Amino acid sequence: MKDKLIIFDTTLRDGEQSPGASMTCGEKVRIARALERMKVDVIEAGFPAASEGDFSAVQAVAEAVKDSIVCGLSRALDRDIDRAGEALKHAERSRIHTFIATSPIHMEMKLRMSPEQVIEYAVRAVKRARQFTDDVEFSAEDAGRSSEDFLCRILEAVIDAGATTLNIPDTVGYSIPAQFGVTIANLMQRIPNADKAIFSVHCHNDLGLAVANSLSAVMQGARQVECTINGLGERAGNASLEEVVMAIKTRHDAFSCTTDIDTREILTCSKLVSSITGFPVQPNKAIVGANAFAHESGIHQDGVLKSRETYEIMRAEDVGWSVNRMVLGKHSGRSAFKSRMTELGFEFNSESELNDAFFRFKQLADKKHEIFDEDLQALITEVNTDTEEEHFKLIALKVCSETGEKPEAIVTVKVGAQEFTGTAEGSGVVDASLKAIESVTNIAADLELYSVNNINSGTDAQGDVTVRLAKGGRVVNGLGADTDIVIASAKAYLNALNKLENKGVKKHPQV
Repeated sequence: MKDKLIIFDTTLRDGEQSPGASMTCGEKVRIARALERMKVDVIEAGFPAASEGDFSAVQAVAEAVKDSIVCGLSRALDRDIDRAGEALKHAERSRIHTFIATSPIHMEMKLRMSPEQVIEYAVRAVKRARQFTDDVEFSAEDAGRSSEDFLCRILEAVIDAGATTLNIPDTVGYSIPAQFGVTIANLMQRIPNADKAIFSVHCHNDLGLAVANSLSAVMQGARQVECTINGLGERAGNASLEEVVMAIKTRHDAFSCTTDIDTREILTCSKLVSSITGFPVQPNKAIVGANAFAHESGIHQDGVLKSRETYEIMRAEDVGWSVNRMVLGKHSGRSAFKSRMTELGFEFNSESELNDAFFRFKQLADKKHEIFDEDLQALITEVNTDTEEEHFKLIALKVCSETGEKPEAIVTVKVGAQEFTGTAEGSGVVDASLKAIESVTNIAADLELYSVNNINSGTDAQGDVTVRLAKGGRVVNGLGADTDIVIASAKAYLNALNKLENKGVKKHPQV
């Protein structure tokens, strides 16, 4: 019998800390349900003390998820732990994940605390968390740059205090696989009560080694990996869930453990996260990239045709590619639409919500012949966006582009209860449209990113537009999809402006 490797997904917490990747409460619940279908063991839903919005989101995920453990992050502070306990009180199974920094630079420069004080805070935090749940995880932040001797001291103390999982994070992505694996092995050997807790790792990808470091730790006895869908996360991101899981599954000869993950759900979950956050997956991304199972070289094609194993170490079907799926069109009915949405993990809360989504589906079907899963993901993301409170809403857009003439746009936007029309010229029709919107909304924000991706192939494909705006220290992503790129751009820009209008600013958990 192989050991069980616990998969701890932090897409909703650490993944959301990517600039512009903030998710609404409803979007977090959708992703959590997809993770639950994939049989993720632990879902870190957020940082309840960060804001009222994050508290509500953790609470909503805790109430929606029944099979996975729902986890809330907290600093080693009483108020954080109490807040996490309150948010998780309705969960079927809950975990409180508390952390404090342990590296010399963090203790001295950030915390301004002595090592003894850090141990005292850690022990007190674990004991307080145990008042809410028997499942308590402790993280030694920046463990990758911490003294091994000090890690032994603090980890032994928190185990005695009641911690059941010990997380060793490479917070800044500084470690290399051989060294990191040895550190895990040494800690497990040196700490007297190490057998009373599960050792976990949480690796960042600053040097492109997050997955390699995680797998090195697993080889040395770690039995939980913290990761995210598509490797989403701060800076260069986190260890990619799909890469860790498929490495364990594919190289079962090298690993003495296995996971419970239903790998057939990986692709659907990847596309859902990409659609909601506006972070596209690069074509050559392992496992979930569009080219992950594509072969163009004649030698490769010949080999695959003769025997798949010549150039493929995994089956595309095992991660969700090339499955038989129903292609919807303008003649498809409500039952087929609802059935496919259920398969994609979206449940309608009311008949009116279903009617609204089906109406938009029919509108889209009039524009393009076939509707694919990617189109449905974008459609539902748009429906959820529109059901949020909107201060700005696109009513009409007219553009004029002619060779030798400067492009012009006329836009009508509903602002609150009133409609306003603005006109602007630009270097192109998209530039003119966004300038016209800006003249109506009067929100001066810096445009940090404008990205267009096709949702699927064909000249009638929808364009998926991401707009990233920054203002007053806040960074938000706006999403928009349409068969007309100009309209998709206007939708994305207004979506971002609506998020800026939402004054609920989320605090960073390490501030």
